[in-house]
Amino acid sequence: MKKIEHIGIAVKNIEEANKTYKTLLGAEAYKQEEVASEGVITSFFKVGESKIELLAATNPDSPIAKFLDKKGEGMHHIAFDVDNIEEEIKRLEQDGFQLISKRPKAGADNKIIAFLHPKSTNGVLVELCQEKNE
Repeated sequence: MKKIEHIGIAVKNIEEANKTYKTLLGAEAYKQEEVASEGVITSFFKVGESKIELLAATNPDSPIAKFLDKKGEGMHHIAFDVDNIEEEIKRLEQDGFQLISKRPKAGADNKIIAFLHPKSTNGVLVELCQEKNE
């Protein structure tokens, strides 16, 4: 793993959260996009070499909607940048980590992603991110 890629924060209202984080960080979100397969709309803010990702549900059955119903707004996940996501998935599974997704899938911000279950990472949802090779 190379670095912390971003920290994901679940929010109820993406527009209100964008205003809050614009004021907090002193900069506009550089990207907002919907990931229909995950039922989420995201906004990204740069903070040095890392990013903050705001996530809001686009439907009541999405993982973010369920998270918000259970825990409310707040930190949702921490994402790590990796060079080869498939090798990292294999390595982590061999080392006993529980995977939510054993195969990478398309994510936001030009990434392919996979998640580790919080049960195997001390209660923190961990995302692996690799830049898409286009």
